[in-house]
Amino acid sequence: MKITLLVVGKTTDPHFMAGIDEYARRIRHYLPFDMEVIPELRNTKSLSEEQQKEKEADLLLKAFLPGDHIVLLDEHGREFRSLEFASWMGKKMAAGLKRLVFVVGGPYGFSPRVHAVASEKISLSRMTFSHQMIRLIFAEQIYRAMTILNHEPYHHE
Repeated sequence: MKITLLVVGKTTDPHFMAGIDEYARRIRHYLPFDMEVIPELRNTKSLSEEQQKEKEADLLLKAFLPGDHIVLLDEHGREFRSLEFASWMGKKMAAGLKRLVFVVGGPYGFSPRVHAVASEKISLSRMTFSHQMIRLIFAEQIYRAMTILNHEPYHHE
């Protein structure tokens, strides 16, 4: 199974980028992983929030491949403890999925069209984080899940 973290907009903070790169390297020790970036929309001042979500949806929907298991990182999604997320990941790996795609949307969330094609939604917290920060936090959680599944001493509980 390959994991793709699909994000809207570049990560511009070099500290976040270094952390994301480090966890991506660690994750690749266990399975194929990549982060795909959908370009940020330009000239959005004249667009409503809904129009922006629809334009982002056009780009996101083009990035999905047939057979993808699409999971939105969404504030209304299911919350996990790290051990629960690791178990969930283990089940996805055992299910024989070709590509598990986690999606971080733009600043206004996802359009109904993106929600319609998603298989699941996960929330990382009830708190709000910047989209750049979520990328780092989530990459770390994927790595943590892999170490838990492989009975390695990274996670302490």
